[in-house]
Amino acid sequence: MAVIVALETSDIRFPTSRELDGSDAMNPDPDYSAAYVVLRTDDPSGLSGHGFVFTIGRGNDVQTAALTALRHLVVGRDVAGVLDDLGAFARSLTNDSQLRWLGPEKGVMHMAIGAVINAAWDMAARRAGKPVWRLIAEMSPEQIVDLIDFRYISDALTPADALAILRASAPHKAQRIATLLSRGYAAYTTSPGWLGYSDEKLARLAVEAVEQGFRTIKLKVGLTVEDDIRRLRIARQAIGPAVGLAIDANQRWDVGVACAWLQQLASFDVAWIEEPTSPDDILGHAAIRRAVAPMPVSTGEHTQNRVIFKQLFQAGAVDLIQIDAARVGGVNENLAILLMAAKFGVRVFPHAGGVGLCELVQHLAMADYVAISGSMEDRAIEYVDHLHEHFLDPVRIRAGRYLAPLAPGFSAEMRPQSLAQYRFPDGPVWLTSPPGASR
Repeated sequence: MAVIVALETSDIRFPTSRELDGSDAMNPDPDYSAAYVVLRTDDPSGLSGHGFVFTIGRGNDVQTAALTALRHLVVGRDVAGVLDDLGAFARSLTNDSQLRWLGPEKGVMHMAIGAVINAAWDMAARRAGKPVWRLIAEMSPEQIVDLIDFRYISDALTPADALAILRASAPHKAQRIATLLSRGYAAYTTSPGWLGYSDEKLARLAVEAVEQGFRTIKLKVGLTVEDDIRRLRIARQAIGPAVGLAIDANQRWDVGVACAWLQQLASFDVAWIEEPTSPDDILGHAAIRRAVAPMPVSTGEHTQNRVIFKQLFQAGAVDLIQIDAARVGGVNENLAILLMAAKFGVRVFPHAGGVGLCELVQHLAMADYVAISGSMEDRAIEYVDHLHEHFLDPVRIRAGRYLAPLAPGFSAEMRPQSLAQYRFPDGPVWLTSPPGASR
């Protein structure tokens, strides 16, 4: 009987603030970081599972400590018992009576729990010899429903509702898998739009994005309306009228400010406004949506759990959502959110603006297409062109589309040399970093 013998953690940070990669109105100098976790087993095959929480520098040590705090709930457990019932495993972490007091189901501890759950999924997919998206896609509707904690959301989605959605999608799974393998999944890119980039760099990268096949680009906004108007004009001239132009305020505005500000940007044919206000403000998003219609409103990358998503759907507060693979309680909770989105008819554009997030969230979007929504119509996964070289199974993009991962696992494992080089604070990169970086 194989057991989990270790939960290893690492504080990994990349000095992206040096070039202002990832900069936006609320986060001007991010150092993309990963609180990284590995579940080791004594299985003779060397079976392991890898996961992480994305942060932007300071506080990554706190997130890493939260991962360490979960060791007593994981180490010593039977591998088969965990992997054969990932629903029960997830609930055993989210329902711990003492850790739950630190949330419940939100914040640093919930994200740590999500990373450990994702690492278990990585291990399960490796054992099965499949990528995570395919492992989920080939499950029965009943197996998927067993993964989900319906507590707090049964007024919006019942197990019967979920079964009906999954059973309706089931007959055409094989065809969708074939389509996904041949065509991939559409991507949109934020790489041209970081707020710290010069106008010249914005224009150049926007043109390059269109040449690479991306049909939507996204710009960060929210410092001054005059700057936003100028940058949107530059981007629109660079990409032309046929390519989508989305914007992201990263929670910068109060509700009234958002309404007035966005009305001044409406002439640029905005594909959507993302995070116009606090991610916790359901009624604020609903008010903004009414005020700026028909400009679509979205949020999700900082939405802390399925309960907030439920309320966003129930209040008619969003036209589309971003899910994040490392924000909520792992694969299981994201499946609940995807099922609610399907029931309420809300499109999903997964968030991937951070180290490793592209690698993870592609699996969730592809599983959604095959097993839940059955649609890739007017949907896309975010893509940024940073830091993929540090992963053993990096994303593959062709003609503006994600190619389906083929390797077993969750695409989460980082290269050993990257872990050594970028370990904070004693990795070689950080020993030579300028004073104050990521501190």
